Amino acid sequence: MFSSSDAKPARLEYGPNSFRQLTAGDHVLCAVSGVPIPLDMLRYWDVEKQEPYASAQIATEALYPS
Repeated sequence: MFSSSDAKPARLEYGPNSFRQLTAGDHVLCAVSGVPIPLDMLRYWDVEKQEPYASAQIATEALYPS
């Protein structure tokens, strides 16, 4: 998916309902797993920590550690 030499991480500002792209790029890295998340697939993040998450499960575990 990101094997192209053009693939570059974006820098985002996360808000309550959306994010704002601060620098050009096509993906972000999950704060927990390090997996690349294409911007059009990004659905989960923490506004206070300003961190993206690859899935609902990862976001839940990050927000509510056991």
